[in-house]
Amino acid sequence: MRVNFILYVADQAKSRDFYAAVLGLAPRLDVPGMTEFELAPGCVLGLMPEKGIKRLLPAMPDPVAGAGIPRAEVYLTVPEPGASHARALAAGARELSPLEPRGWGDKAAYSLDPDGHVLAFAAPL
Repeated sequence: MRVNFILYVADQAKSRDFYAAVLGLAPRLDVPGMTEFELAPGCVLGLMPEKGIKRLLPAMPDPVAGAGIPRAEVYLTVPEPGASHARALAAGARELSPLEPRGWGDKAAYSLDPDGHVLAFAAPL
């Protein structure tokens, strides 16, 4: 099984550069209309321009109308969540919550990517 998570973004190139810096990965695919990062074997994070999804699903509300509203969360369990969070902030994310212990057994830090998606970096306590 392969799992693709696709975020709708305003500016594909800007989001590609942001996620490349944050993840420390080059995209495995970067063509007009889709950028993909392989997060783990069989797990892909995709970035699709909002205009593209509007063309594919014209009867749905325009994703542009949700700008500034958190529409998704990307929760990544990583070896060093503080370092990943710092890279996100340096790349232009807005901090929502610093790295701290969470009640579910992880330490996690939260930020907002340039498109308003919540980005969390976590590790088990």
